[in-house]
Amino acid sequence: MEQDVESPVTIRQPKLPKQVRDDLPKKRVEKEQAKKKIQRYVRKDGKCNVHHGNVRETYRYLTDIFTTLVDLKWRFNLFIFVLVYTVTWLFFGFMWWLIAYIRGDLDHIGDNQWTPCVNNLNGFVSAFLFSIETETTIGYGYRVITDKCLEGIVLLLVQSVLGSIVNAFMVGCMFVKISQPKKRAETLVFSTNAVISMRDGRLCLMFRVGDLRNSHIVEASIRAKLIKSKQTKEGEFIPLNQTDMNVGYDTGDDRLFLVSPLIICHEINQHSPFWEISKAHLAKEELEIVVILEGMVEATGMTCQARSSYVSSEIKWGYRFTPVLTLEDGFYEVDYNSFHEIYETNTPSCSARELAEMTARSRLPLTWSVASKLSQQGVLNTDEQEEKEDHTGMDQTERNGDIANIENQSYFFSELIGEC
Repeated sequence: MEQDVESPVTIRQPKLPKQVRDDLPKKRVEKEQAKKKIQRYVRKDGKCNVHHGNVRETYRYLTDIFTTLVDLKWRFNLFIFVLVYTVTWLFFGFMWWLIAYIRGDLDHIGDNQWTPCVNNLNGFVSAFLFSIETETTIGYGYRVITDKCLEGIVLLLVQSVLGSIVNAFMVGCMFVKISQPKKRAETLVFSTNAVISMRDGRLCLMFRVGDLRNSHIVEASIRAKLIKSKQTKEGEFIPLNQTDMNVGYDTGDDRLFLVSPLIICHEINQHSPFWEISKAHLAKEELEIVVILEGMVEATGMTCQARSSYVSSEIKWGYRFTPVLTLEDGFYEVDYNSFHEIYETNTPSCSARELAEMTARSRLPLTWSVASKLSQQGVLNTDEQEEKEDHTGMDQTERNGDIANIENQSYFFSELIGEC
C-alpha cells in the first residue's frame, strides 16, 4: 500500500541582480508607508488620541483631588485606597503606643494597682490593633480605653472624626468609580465604515449606530464633527479644525429613539463641508469624522457618551448599508451579523455641487425646445385664429413635453452618473 510521504525539499531562491536587490528595501519601505494608517484624533473605541505634555501647573490636579482619584486607573486607585487606610491605622497606632510609653503603661504591664490609658495594651502591635478597632468601630472588648487618661480621650475623638472623613472620602471615591457609565458605552456600537450614496435625489453621508442592550438609552442624541486642517484667507494655519456636520439638528432627527439600529444621515448640500468633494478628491483628503452619541442610562439615570471616528479610507463612496431589521411572528428581529455589511449601488462620482449644476443644466433644454420648434415652423402669426390654434398646439406640445419628461426620469439619473 502506497502512502504519500512529505519529504523536506529545500528550494533555492534564484540569485537576483545587485540593482534588484538594492531596490527591494526601497519598495518595502514604500509599501509600509502606503499601509501606514492616518493619525486619528479619536480612535475607533472612542478614546481621544491626545496626550497632554509640559503641564507646569500640576497643583491644579491636587486642588481637585476627588476627580483626580476617580480618573486614575483601577490599579492605582486600589493602591491609594489601601495605602490611605494603612497609613491612618499606623499613624494612630503609633500615637496610642506613644501615649502608653510616655505615661509608663508599658513599665507596669501586669500590675493590678496601675490604671493604664488603654487596658491590655502591651506594645506597638497591640496599639496598632487597637487603632484598627477604634477606626473601624469593631470593638472586640479586650482592649478598652479608661477614664483616667485625658490625652487618650482627646486622641479617641480625633481618630473618630478623621476616620469618618477618610471613610466618606475613600468609599465615595470607590462608589463613583464603580458606578461610572463608561462601560455602558461598550454596548453602543457604530458601523465600521461610513457610506456616501443617493437618498431622495441628494448625495448623503451615512453611518449606522445601534444599542446591544435591552435597556435603552434615554434622551439619546447624535452629533458629528469634521476634523480637518484649515488655512484661513489671512494665511493662518489651524490644525485639526472642527466643523459641525448637520445630522438633523434643524429637523429634530438628531434626537434618537434607539431601540433598533438607525442610519444617521448627513445631507451634502451648500452648507456641508463635503459640498465640493468628489469621489476622486475624497481618496486624497486627510480628514476625520468624529461622531458622538450621548444619552442617559435608563437603569442609573447617569449621562453616557460613546464616540467613534471615520477617516477618509473608511468612507465608502457608492455604497449602502444592508438591512438588519426583519419582521418575525409578533416581533421585530435585529440581525447584528449584518450590522457592518454594505453593498454597492449606482452613485455619481462627482461632487454634490457638480451634480446640482448638471441637474440644473439638464432641465433647461426642455423649456427652450417648445419655443424653438414653434419659431422654426412659423406658427406665430398676427391672426387671432391662428394665435388660438398656436396656443392650442403649444399646450399640446407642453403636455407632450411633460409626458416625455416623466418617461425620461427613469434614465435621467443614469445619464448623470455617466457624465460624472
